Formats: sequence, C-alpha cells, structure tokens
Amino acid sequence: MAKKQIDPGLDQVKEMLDVAILQPTATAAEVERVAQVVRDELYGFLCVNACHVRRAAQCLVGAKGKVIACVAFPFGATATETKVFETQRALADGAEEIDMVMNLGAFLGGEKKRAMEDIREVVAAADGKVVKVIIETAYLSTDQKVDAAKIVQEAGAAFVKTCTGFSPDAAALYEDVRLLRQTVGPKMGVKASGRIRNYLRFISMVEAGANRIGLGWQQAQEIVKGWHEAHG
Repeated sequence: MAKKQIDPGLDQVKEMLDVAILQPTATAAEVERVAQVVRDELYGFLCVNACHVRRAAQCLVGAKGKVIACVAFPFGATATETKVFETQRALADGAEEIDMVMNLGAFLGGEKKRAMEDIREVVAAADGKVVKVIIETAYLSTDQKVDAAKIVQEAGAAFVKTCTGFSPDAAALYEDVRLLRQTVGPKMGVKASGRIRNYLRFISMVEAGANRIGLGWQQAQEIVKGWHEAHG
C-alpha cells in the first residue's frame, strides 16, 4: 500500500504535538520551563505525570496548550480503583486529557475482559474527556497489537497510543501505526510516541495514520524547524 502524501500547515503540525516531560527526575522548575515553551510556541498539549498537573495547568492558564495527565504511568500495573482516583484527581487539578497505560499483565495473561473493564472505568471517570490508552507495542506480537487496539476501542477510549517511551525498543514504527489505524478505522484517534525526533519521522507517522504525536520539547522544536526547511 502506498503511503498517503501529507503536507500539513504549521498550525496543524503544532496542534498535533503532545509535548511531554515524564522523566521520574523531572522537577517543578523543569515542568514550568517546558510549559513556557508550550505556551510560547503554541503547541497543542503538555503531557505530565499526575503530580505535576496542577502546576502545569496554572502555567497554561489562557494559553492554547492543554494539559494531559498520565495515569498508571509507565507500567499500568495499579488497581483499577487507583487509576480511577488518579484520573479524577488529575481532572480536578486541571487536566483536559488522560493518557493511561493498559493493564498489560491482564491482557497478556488472557484476562481480556479485566483489561477492558480497567479501561472502561477510567473512561467513565474521565466523564467525557479524551482518554488515550497506551498498549506498549514493543511487548506485543502483531496479533496482540490488533487485539489490544480492539479492546481499547470497545472500552470507549478516544485514542490508542503506541508506547510510553520507557519500554525496550520504544520507538514508534510506521508499520505499527498503520496497523493500529487499519484496526480501529478512521474515526478513532491514534497517537504515535517514541523516538519521533525530526520532521521526516513526524510525516511518516502522520502518513501511517497518527493524528497525535508524543515527544519531548527539543524534538518538537526540531519538527517545527524541519517544517520551515521543507517549506522555505
């Protein structure tokens, strides 16, 4: 299948960028600096760990960028009730979207209903806000990726997301993104995350079917620079 040729405008590119600061060592001051970049550069989103949501939201008051809170990050291995509480608290603190990690142990152990209910509970707790579910493609076979994406879709999430960036070989692959898009169809969101470091990689992910890109602020700057070079 030939790749669909994509040529987004700069505003569209920026709106697709989920700029993340998710390192366990990230300080409040570092979160504030990245929030300022998101604010100044008019990026669409700032993705932070739950403990930083309130500060990030305060930094982005009146800005274009919205705050995404990560839930059960990066392993997904917490009780559903904990994920629900974390979701509710993040929304109360100012998050506009939730990126949760799937219960991979349940899924890989054949407890697909449990994995689905885990997602459904978070979607319900989000009360209409966008929920993206990370399935950690690096751990999954092709058939498992398809099954996981179907579970995410049936559970009512808005997006399926490739990876946290903390798993082995945590790179977003064209083939994986295309597979997820083919699985969930045109209406559901697909977020690609992992080693998307320049404009060519960005375009590759969009051509594959991603409509949201997760990355660090330096990579976001490289993508914008690449857009200018491609359109100069």
